[in-house]
Amino acid sequence: MLMAAPDCLSSSCFTLYNNNNNNSLFSSLHSKWPRLMKNNSLGRTRPLTRLCKASLITSPDSFEVGRLVGSYGFINITSYSGFKDTGGLRAQKMRDGSVNIRLYEGRVVGGPLRGTPILFKVYPGKRVGGSEADMMAANELNAHAVLQSTLKGIGQNLILLVGGFETITGEQWLAFRNHGKYSAADYAKFTSEKISQIRSQGEYYWNPFAQAEMIKRRRHFVIKLLRGAMSGLALMHNNDRLHQSLGPASVVLNTVAEREAAYLVPRLRDLAFSVDVRLSYLEESSGALSEGLWRRASAAGAFTPMEKRTFGIADDIYEAGLLFAYLAFVPFCEAGAVDILSLQRLLESTFQLDLEAMREYCLADDRLLEAVTFLDLGDGAGWELLQAMLNPNFRKRPSAEAVLNHRFMTRAVH
Repeated sequence: MLMAAPDCLSSSCFTLYNNNNNNSLFSSLHSKWPRLMKNNSLGRTRPLTRLCKASLITSPDSFEVGRLVGSYGFINITSYSGFKDTGGLRAQKMRDGSVNIRLYEGRVVGGPLRGTPILFKVYPGKRVGGSEADMMAANELNAHAVLQSTLKGIGQNLILLVGGFETITGEQWLAFRNHGKYSAADYAKFTSEKISQIRSQGEYYWNPFAQAEMIKRRRHFVIKLLRGAMSGLALMHNNDRLHQSLGPASVVLNTVAEREAAYLVPRLRDLAFSVDVRLSYLEESSGALSEGLWRRASAAGAFTPMEKRTFGIADDIYEAGLLFAYLAFVPFCEAGAVDILSLQRLLESTFQLDLEAMREYCLADDRLLEAVTFLDLGDGAGWELLQAMLNPNFRKRPSAEAVLNHRFMTRAVH
């Protein structure tokens, strides 16, 4: 848990600790973390008026780095087209981004959080990732610090930023509490592969009761996963923050075992593209990372700060709708039957967000029947919610809290 300390992140009170211990894994690193805090590289320097209550560990000697656990990149959306009257449906041109993120396990080795397991998210320096990497790192740091100071800690459904530092090569190391090594994408992959294995071996087909129990557990797990993700999003929206990068890989899970659903705690991560939607902020010029969002807002007729805020929140809900569709299909289908890209093409291109037509299409494919049955619960409550979240008119999409209160999400229909 973060320790509260007044003004601990202001430029005048930001303190670094470096004992130059030669035995430390970071003895060769020189921390320049204050520069990242001061230079919130979103197109201009902004005062850190809201970064005053979260205490972060900024000494590299306070951390120990473990093994490399993976890496990932980003896709940049370079152009948009859409319906000017609604702004909901858009075609996108994309290219690979220049920023490649590395992930390492680690732990805190000093201070009150000693022994805490950590996941490091490493942004490349400017020489490798350009200014975009610095902007993303600064934005993610700022988003977490603001949320954690505002909430006097953090909500259950957001990951916790513990601290970080910058190396002499310019790499930005953000340290997050390690809440789990799995993501919603991992869960969907594991379950779809398990379905393929079961069907290839003929298991459960001779025992309808066992199969029904497995499906019941899966439905319960998926609903709880979605509720956790939407709770995290509602918390962000209630504190004037957009996520803008919501997907299966950005939801961290502490377990993927469906029998352990009672202990499941989904948490949102990847706030590098998070956007501040306070009205006072939107009255000023926007930062580089949110240019695409506001371009689409203008194309949809959202020009005033209030309209732009509404559009941004609705855009997050649309992304959450795609996440909902992914989790309603992939974990209930054999491996390879459907993936996130083919599902999005079906929704947006083939059926133009007409979910009734898509349902009829899915009914004709035996591989998709279990997903259709899931969304059919409560006389089609799942399809009803999904249609609302993917409404082409952004003004008609529900809020995150309204999604949480929908009868499909409250399990009233299960």
